[in-house]
Amino acid sequence: MVDLKPRLAEIKIMVDHGEYFTIHKARQYGKTTTLRALADYLKNDYVVISLDFQKMSFSDFENESAFVNGLAREISRRIRRIAEVPDEPKAKLYKLASENYKNTKMAEIFDCFSDWCEQSEMPIVLIIDEVDTATNNQVFLDFLAQLRADYLDNDVTPTFQSVILAGVYDVRNIRRKIRPEDAHKTNSPWNTREGNEENASLLSFDDCPWNHRVLAPYDIASDFDVDMSFSTQDIVGMLREYETDYQTGMNVEEISGLLYDYTSGYPFLVSRLCKLIDEKICGEGDFEDKKTVWTKAGVLEAVKRLLTEKNTLFESLIGKLNEYQELKNMIYLLLFQGQSIAYSADDPATDMALMFGFAKVESGTVQIANRIFETRLYNYFLTLPEVQSGDMYKLALRNKNQFIQNGQLNMKRILEKFVEYFDDVYGDQNQKFYEEDGRRYFMLYLKPIINGTGNYYVEARTRNQERTDLIVDFHGVQYIIEMKVWHGNAYHERGEGQLSDYLDHYHLKEGYMLSFCFNQKKEIGVKEIILGDKVLIEAVV
Repeated sequence: MVDLKPRLAEIKIMVDHGEYFTIHKARQYGKTTTLRALADYLKNDYVVISLDFQKMSFSDFENESAFVNGLAREISRRIRRIAEVPDEPKAKLYKLASENYKNTKMAEIFDCFSDWCEQSEMPIVLIIDEVDTATNNQVFLDFLAQLRADYLDNDVTPTFQSVILAGVYDVRNIRRKIRPEDAHKTNSPWNTREGNEENASLLSFDDCPWNHRVLAPYDIASDFDVDMSFSTQDIVGMLREYETDYQTGMNVEEISGLLYDYTSGYPFLVSRLCKLIDEKICGEGDFEDKKTVWTKAGVLEAVKRLLTEKNTLFESLIGKLNEYQELKNMIYLLLFQGQSIAYSADDPATDMALMFGFAKVESGTVQIANRIFETRLYNYFLTLPEVQSGDMYKLALRNKNQFIQNGQLNMKRILEKFVEYFDDVYGDQNQKFYEEDGRRYFMLYLKPIINGTGNYYVEARTRNQERTDLIVDFHGVQYIIEMKVWHGNAYHERGEGQLSDYLDHYHLKEGYMLSFCFNQKKEIGVKEIILGDKVLIEAVV
């Protein structure tokens, strides 16, 4: 486990200040783990009501009375072991939770909350996990509206010290969960500005009071800026504890760096790789014990296995691509055409990519969140039935055996055959075809050759419309292939120099360049270029 105390301390400061906020992160980003740890972290200073809306049934959201009954029932379960709950509000909650108590109103449970907050010796914090479960229900919107009203009237109506909602969808993005026929639900008391009923009907969920940027001074939500991803040092701390227990002799800093390089600190991916190394790979094949598995080769094997397994995170990612066509189009542009997409808070596709965890923002541009996601997404696009039925994929699959010699890739041979096949199959296509699809077709050609044995990923620092560096890991050996569009000899020579410098970074002596040239006098083929102590194998199509 990564030590969560620094994050919990940051969150407690927000609670101490009486802030209401949402923790909205992608699936399996550690939200529930953090909330459970937070409840324990706060227990000496606050009465903590920690709920999970997944434990409430569909019928609990059918109407106002059912919701009050279900909510009271869940809270009653949580407070049985809390001695600090005064008798009067506890009795009211048990009454509201009773199946025999019908036709209840939202105001009744909020009157109970108010009495409880007034009589409690310690301030009360309300935490609700998995609020996505309820986001397309009118009664939930009414619940949010009442929380807002009590917050604004806290000088006369005792209310919660802090309210924390957690889920994938932020309240500001809740409209993504509302079906078209339920569009009327986007207008609720949460959206109204006090004293401005005339404009209330014009407001959407973007104007939700949890969006502090819009509703000042009537806003109630604070930005949640606590970084929940794992830094390299977080991973170092976790592995050092592990090393204390098992004395594997691993290079903790190197392994932590590798885990971070592939995951960018996405909590589930870090934990899953470690679990695969420790519980699945250790004791198999070349990894006979913990000393041999906690190595670079062990991490790469774990990456390969993770990329081929089915899990709920990957299923959710692919499901979102199929659900939102604009998101799918955006991801495709990022992966295959090297387009630099500037971050815009108003772009729906960008909004979804960030919310669902596909992407991150660095230096003002949108990028795929991590190498694992990127490779999984490449695999998805390159293994669609309509893609695998193409000539290039079939040719590579048919001739796969000739490219692997003594357990290693013969990358020069791969490039030679790719140039030959590409010219035969696509030689009469136009320049626009090459620019947009050339790199995709090389990856499509490479995929069946390394499938099941090796991995590949694109180096984000060099991805643009002119240059893409593809790194292939195969049986512990790395191959660097620079793919670029030819724009004249001077530009080409700079590319050779860049590749030479890049090989220094990876401590390699041999590199590969695949150039897509539109010059009618181009010489198609593969040749070797000596640059100092390095060999560059260049293919031109």
